[in-house]
Amino acid sequence: MRIIYKICPTLLWREAEEAGLFSGAPIDIQDGYLHFSTAEQVRETAARHFAGQSDLLLIAIDADSLGEALRYEPSRGGDLFPHLYAHLPLSTVRWVKPLPLGANGQHIFPDLDA
Repeated sequence: MRIIYKICPTLLWREAEEAGLFSGAPIDIQDGYLHFSTAEQVRETAARHFAGQSDLLLIAIDADSLGEALRYEPSRGGDLFPHLYAHLPLSTVRWVKPLPLGANGQHIFPDLDA
């Protein structure tokens, strides 16, 4: 199973849980797809796009269950990032964990293998 990750404000994720699917953050809606990161990319994503933000969640998703709507496309520095051209069914979520800020202002990541 390949796992990809989404960093999401807690309130936005709670709305997705109530709706039964995740339609995306404002940047996802603007770009026309849901942005995800691999395990190798997610820490830099947090530092670049969520610096200093608290009340975030890290969501692990089973990439293999997303089918052809998931595409790996060039982005930052030419790296291939996972983009989902569909809503995210919550049935594909493996786990949801807090992504708190440490005393140094950087996010403290859970064990990505757990």
